[in-house]
Amino acid sequence: MNRKEFLRLSSMGLASLPLSPFTNHVAAKPLIISTWDSGMPVNAAGWKVLSAGGSALDAVEAGARYIEDTVDCCVGLDGYPDRDGIVTLDACIMDDLANCGAVAGLEKIRHPISVARKVMEKTPHVLLVGQGAQQFALENGFTLEDGKLSPSAEKAYKQWLIKSEYKPVINIERKDKNGPFAPAFFDNGQPNHDTMGILAIDQYLRLAGAVTTSGMAFKVHGRVGDSAIAGAGLFVDREAGAATSSGVGEEVIRICGTHLVVEFMRMGLSPQDACKKAVERIVSRDREKAKVIQVGFLALGRDGSYGAYAIQKGFVFSVKSDTEERIIASPHLL
Repeated sequence: MNRKEFLRLSSMGLASLPLSPFTNHVAAKPLIISTWDSGMPVNAAGWKVLSAGGSALDAVEAGARYIEDTVDCCVGLDGYPDRDGIVTLDACIMDDLANCGAVAGLEKIRHPISVARKVMEKTPHVLLVGQGAQQFALENGFTLEDGKLSPSAEKAYKQWLIKSEYKPVINIERKDKNGPFAPAFFDNGQPNHDTMGILAIDQYLRLAGAVTTSGMAFKVHGRVGDSAIAGAGLFVDREAGAATSSGVGEEVIRICGTHLVVEFMRMGLSPQDACKKAVERIVSRDREKAKVIQVGFLALGRDGSYGAYAIQKGFVFSVKSDTEERIIASPHLL
């Protein structure tokens, strides 16, 4: 309860009534949102769960598993490698009771999001990394794959090796028939990596979120971005809402970005305004750096409201419910 609401209820003699996150909600339509236009089929996969009465947690896992199987640039084993030619995966999953699990630097495992859920459900830990994460996955029935680069990843890696420059730039508009927006691009035209973040609310008003990525292309081996870190790339809270992020993860980590967004919502800000405040925090730290990077935040309120905000033009997100299915361009600061 924020101060304004407390004073209003006090004037009505109601401040002493017990409140819960669900007090004023008797029903809610399920809703799923995700980063980028590639979130449309991701949402569709999650919607199969939600529309059948399933949980938000199952829905976000289903959406993440879908894109881990289908994208050959930025998510899953077909994603682009690090500078040593190795694909390493990060993922996190979280519900609105602060149950969360994550993996980072995971190699040769098809579905890091499902390994993350196993970490959440079967261990007292939150984050497993590297060989330990892989060992845990194998102990829990996951299959070790060969680790060979996909044809597109191998081609991109060989092209990158010519100069061996790690220089991601902000997203640019694409001109092809698939739509006006695209994730970030490198100077050489190769698509840069970006995170798939997913947030959902089910018919029982339970919130959940998931993030999955193969990280920034051609990163230093061992680099972990914001995606696997609860409070950075993903945060979910029953009383306030949920948030995820996409873009340069180091800048999100520096401000504990999604936790900050959720706390702004707890203070009474709308999801969009909360995302804007977090973006402003990044830009205010170093405006010159902000001119050449992209970070976008996406947030979902506990009432089903949603919004996004980004540093630069080009960040979009996808929405799916029983009344809408669309891609929305995020407002931006610069």
